[in-house]
Amino acid sequence: MENKTFEEKLSHSKELLQKLMDPEITLEDALKTYQEGLKEIEEAQKLLEEAKAKIEIINQQEQENVR
Repeated sequence: MENKTFEEKLSHSKELLQKLMDPEITLEDALKTYQEGLKEIEEAQKLLEEAKAKIEIINQQEQENVR
């Protein structure tokens, strides 16, 4: 897995979407592009989930420090 940032993955997904919208794209290229886009989106979602988990840990630590 490449170590792209969330923003890079999102940008690449947008590029792939533009490619899919090309009326000249072949079916084979469309399928490959679609699969690549799904992979990028899944990896971006994983990065979001990891960030959310980190935020929850930080919030729990802050709440414990307030007590």
